[in-house]
Amino acid sequence: MPVNGEAPGGLEKKPPPGDDGVMDFQDFKGRSLLTWLDYKPEEIRALLDLSRRVKEESRRGGAGRRFAGKTLALLFEKRSTRTRCAFETAFGEEGGHPVFLSPADIQLGAKESLEDTARVLGRMFTAIQFRGFKQSTVETLAAYSGAPVYNGLTDSFHPTQVLADMMTLEEAGGPLGGKKLCFVGDGRNNVARSLMVICSKLGARFTVITPGELSPDRGLIETCAPLAAASGGDIRVTSDTAEAAGADAVYTDVWTSMGEEDKRAEREKLLRPYQVNSALMAKTGRADAIFLHCLPAVRGEEVSAGVIDGPLSRVWDQAENRKHTIKAIMLATLGCL
Repeated sequence: MPVNGEAPGGLEKKPPPGDDGVMDFQDFKGRSLLTWLDYKPEEIRALLDLSRRVKEESRRGGAGRRFAGKTLALLFEKRSTRTRCAFETAFGEEGGHPVFLSPADIQLGAKESLEDTARVLGRMFTAIQFRGFKQSTVETLAAYSGAPVYNGLTDSFHPTQVLADMMTLEEAGGPLGGKKLCFVGDGRNNVARSLMVICSKLGARFTVITPGELSPDRGLIETCAPLAAASGGDIRVTSDTAEAAGADAVYTDVWTSMGEEDKRAEREKLLRPYQVNSALMAKTGRADAIFLHCLPAVRGEEVSAGVIDGPLSRVWDQAENRKHTIKAIMLATLGCL
């Protein structure tokens, strides 16, 4: 179902420069990242360029002490591999002190109000990361802590993941403007929603291929459609896997998200025809189409082993890029450049 059908245009590789030809990252200082809806396209572009610089530094062994004397609270309601490791290593190797806090360690809206917890953490930490269930929790932390707050995943959005996805897509095939990215699976989940937002900002063509019962909510589509039109992008929602034709990348995620384990049988029945396998990848009609997955993956469910472990897969690049993009976000918002 086309939401806007204009032919996609190009996107400038670099953001509008300041007086010295470089994005002024002072405008980022003190800002939270709750969703990419809060950031301008040129700001996201600047963070992608910074992520590339950070990755090049890492390759040269050039980590410094830019977070020295700073502290980061890592609040986790949900388990994590990549998000926790990316934040801890990115912050720690630059001299910062990350502190992991689970619901078993602190009061998180239990014995004291979430607002009070936010106020206390904001007095003790330079920044806060939250990974959990409700988007309202990360919003409350940002509103009451007085510190930059980073959304490491909620049921609504996963912004740090999709910045790494855009970096990976760009590394594989060049500038994002006009690129076609197909998400195949549960179109309502946090990754699909976040991809819709960031693609609409950056001029990429985003197609959600999902059964009708799992289509993304109309409100988000209506929010993103004018953004996509302005950037030269496109948003489509369909149940037809043939719409993968021409895709630069095919992306999927687990069929059952954390907290929805009771729906596993229902999701498997709905999504079995949407498994990303060699036959579906062939529908792109391109030998250079890549496969993306935010991980963890369940081989034999949302993706076949032959695809995720094959030559089309870029999932390990994605996983590594979580670290570089997260470091770039923190460097910019903590004023450490």
